[in-house]
Amino acid sequence: MIKFDKFQLANGLKVIVHEDASTPMVVVNVLYDVGARDEDPKRTGFAHLFEHLMFGGSVNIEDFETPLQLAGGENNAYTTNDFTNYYIQLPAENIETAFWLESDRMLSLAFDEKSLEVQRKVVMEEFKEHYINKPYGDVWFKLRELIYTKHPYRWMTIGTELGHIEHAQLEDVKNFFFKYYRPVNAILVVAGKVTTGQVRQLSEKWFGDIPSGEKYVRNLPQEPRQQEARKLEVTADVPIDALYKCYPMAARIETGYYVADLITEVLGGGASSRLHQSLIKEKKLFSQIECYHTGSVDPGLVVIEGKLIKGVSLADADKAVEEELQKLCAEPISQKELEKIKNKTESAIVFEDMSVMNRANSLAIYELLGDVNMMNTELDKYRAITADQILTTSQALFDPKNSNTLYYHSKNQN
Repeated sequence: MIKFDKFQLANGLKVIVHEDASTPMVVVNVLYDVGARDEDPKRTGFAHLFEHLMFGGSVNIEDFETPLQLAGGENNAYTTNDFTNYYIQLPAENIETAFWLESDRMLSLAFDEKSLEVQRKVVMEEFKEHYINKPYGDVWFKLRELIYTKHPYRWMTIGTELGHIEHAQLEDVKNFFFKYYRPVNAILVVAGKVTTGQVRQLSEKWFGDIPSGEKYVRNLPQEPRQQEARKLEVTADVPIDALYKCYPMAARIETGYYVADLITEVLGGGASSRLHQSLIKEKKLFSQIECYHTGSVDPGLVVIEGKLIKGVSLADADKAVEEELQKLCAEPISQKELEKIKNKTESAIVFEDMSVMNRANSLAIYELLGDVNMMNTELDKYRAITADQILTTSQALFDPKNSNTLYYHSKNQN
């Protein structure tokens, strides 16, 4: 049971406190309710650009890193399609340094052309390195465009094209900041060697007088139900053929999400999983294969991806994957297999929550999802899933009409 307290400042900032006296450290986590899904389709990559800009100096603090290092702290951030998260970990006695730094960059960034130019170049280099020059780097550009026709998950956090970041203007950046990076659109979680009283006092002192901003009301185009199988074939200069199969699944807070999570464990959860046992060990069609899901807030994807053994055709590999999926759709899994995947999932969740930083991060995400106490109730949702639910969800999920398949051919093998 993870205990926490929760309160809200007059400007709308939600604050969650998790006291843990067993650590000398404290984590200050600020989650902003904005991700790549909230971008203008003609200006993508902005949420991720902001992750970089937030370290480039704020209105009163030119240098973010030095005071933090002097306080014995470390920090980082990450952007998803759904939200942007910033976190600092430092010794508890220096907690006020984190409040000072985070509140100043929430108040306002410095907004100068030089900082924009520096971070724009960093993001553009990242785009080239990871998505243009890296083998298989464009896979998710192609898959997202194949799968999503309306929903903004059709682009990645890095953006759809280099030009959107390359041509970003300071005015665009300012507008984005003051629309989304406001107290009313943020969640502050403080976890570790603190008290709720201390956090309340520091929150009022450092964040209390920041203008609240207008609450962002999300109204995204929803993805229509897929009606037919989709397939794409590409050829590129990669070492080996690869197969990708994606299936739309339930949104994050729906029961179907938890069932799909367990299904990915049945199929791809390590060396004892069905795909690994059948397609790597027995049939020797793949050198590696995995099954996972995107875990997104809005309806996401179950993904199967694998690298083929040289000489195996993509059609044969695809057929073998389909056969495994049909087995899952034909009869309920055994009670023994069900218990195994539930135990594995429970162990993973418990292990993840051992770190105070992960606990802070999870509390922020659950609050974003609408119920911070999901931190304590999610395991029950997994425990309640039956073999029959896995069967019926598999049948709906792996319906051929629900499939999106990419054959990624290697030039070297054709």
